[in-house]
Amino acid sequence: MAQAALATGRLVALRHRDFRLLWMGMLISMIGSQMQLAAVDWHVYELLRGQTYTVTLFGQAISLGAEALGLGTLGLVRIVPVIFFALLGGMVADTQDRRRLMIFTQSAAAIIAATLAAVTLLGYDSVPAIYLLTSLGAAAVAFDNPARQALVPNLVPREHLTNAVSLNTLVWHIGTIIGPMIAGLMLGAFNIGWIYAVNAATFLAVIVALLLMRYRGQVNTPNSGLGWKPLMEGLRFVYRSRLIWSTMLLDFFATFFSSARTMLPIVAGDILHVGSLGYGLLRTAQPIGAMIAGAVLALRKDIHRQGAVLLASVAIYGVATALFGVSTLFALSFLMLALTGAADTVSTVIRATLRQLLTPDHLRGRMTSVNMIFFMGGPQLGELEAGLVASVFGVPFAIISGGVATVLLTLWIAWRYPRLRGFTSEMALEGTAAS
Repeated sequence: MAQAALATGRLVALRHRDFRLLWMGMLISMIGSQMQLAAVDWHVYELLRGQTYTVTLFGQAISLGAEALGLGTLGLVRIVPVIFFALLGGMVADTQDRRRLMIFTQSAAAIIAATLAAVTLLGYDSVPAIYLLTSLGAAAVAFDNPARQALVPNLVPREHLTNAVSLNTLVWHIGTIIGPMIAGLMLGAFNIGWIYAVNAATFLAVIVALLLMRYRGQVNTPNSGLGWKPLMEGLRFVYRSRLIWSTMLLDFFATFFSSARTMLPIVAGDILHVGSLGYGLLRTAQPIGAMIAGAVLALRKDIHRQGAVLLASVAIYGVATALFGVSTLFALSFLMLALTGAADTVSTVIRATLRQLLTPDHLRGRMTSVNMIFFMGGPQLGELEAGLVASVFGVPFAIISGGVATVLLTLWIAWRYPRLRGFTSEMALEGTAAS
């Protein structure tokens, strides 16, 4: 069956050896990374559980929940290094061997995860220590992500790029199903430090895959080095490419206001009352929906009316988020989170394909770095926003208001950028829609 799928054009990107190696390595590593992501959120929640902060505003004492604020701050410590280093990471990805750069960044990430494991297992864990090591991990991602995304178009032919993007999105969501599920089981049976140790080991899969790859090329055109001029060249390209720019705005707004995942420990523990095991299962809801949508997309040859489908999927994402905020039933909460995962996958594949097809190879690293600030800045700053709103008005209000805001902003983007509404896959392949 798998061979038939490859032969008829489905999963066609996996026919290319180097992409297949990277894909399999990333699958293993993604499971570990998602284990750690779920564990860190629960770790901070447990360390701050039951604590409150009191602040005085306009002469009135306001009590803030430490758990919500602490979880929201995780978003801040994850995005600050990206803001500082992403643009530099993009320029490095456009001037250096991207494969070699990934070997370095993956090794750095493994060391950071191992350090977090050691600190936790030895009993020196604290919220500041978690914040510091999480921030260092985000700095490694700021260099790794531009290199990885810019490398993929060099591993498959142009006509197979949409399938490669779908498969990369699929592997991410497979990891986010299996990772949190394993983390949820391990949280109840082992010291949380062992989850971090497993994550550190999984980075070896990507490093080995990169070492085995045959591709040794650099960017396809002479690079312009590091400095202000190449930085501005990348920024100008993104801003002047209105389709690329509009999808980045859409991504930022949607993830900023609909960042429900950071509140999951509170939802699971205090609203649904399902404990750590239920929390681990709830963490799998979005990726399960995403994996189903990703599998459908990977088995399709293309999406035709990509602009309209993109806007509709983001609107569905917002509606499902609002309904998740209303729910007090585990089954309904799980279903709504799964729907957000499916909608997000559809929009992610379309956005990523559009950007890669419309960006010249020598600018892909810088384009990806600018996009990182949007697609990582949205959810991470959204976590901070959700934490602040939830600490004052409660978790349900923070989630519901975020979903409603996402729908309204999607309608504004659809009105403001009519070319995005009419965008089709044929336009992307012809490269005629960049301006």
